[in-house]
Amino acid sequence: MKISIINGPNLNLLGTREPGLYGNQTFDEYYLNLKKRYSNIEFDYFQSNVEGELINRLQEVGFTSDLILLNAGGYTHTSVAMGDAIKSIDSSVIEIHITNTFARDNFRHVSYITPVAKGLIVGFGLDSYRMAIESIFN
Repeated sequence: MKISIINGPNLNLLGTREPGLYGNQTFDEYYLNLKKRYSNIEFDYFQSNVEGELINRLQEVGFTSDLILLNAGGYTHTSVAMGDAIKSIDSSVIEIHITNTFARDNFRHVSYITPVAKGLIVGFGLDSYRMAIESIFN
């Protein structure tokens, strides 16, 4: 099984960015633990702050990955193009958010990804990624 993780803008700052919201662990640290826990799964990871690069990556892995875990960050609420890209690929996408977007600013309640995603996991910190992986085994 191959799972691609794609993270959007500002997620490269996890561990230092607003630790009260996002915690103190970097994504690289979490990713290493995830790979150890699920050693039977082939993972790849990509992060970019650039919308077009995220869309390119979706198209690149969207025909070969069994599952894509996508945390599009702020592009979730603004990018029609990301929703269109997800509709254009074969791989299932689970939308991930570290914080509960519905308990935050009103503009974060709108997602262009949710309507085209297989599922949505929000608000469980970095553990949201693990929960998405676990969901495919149930």
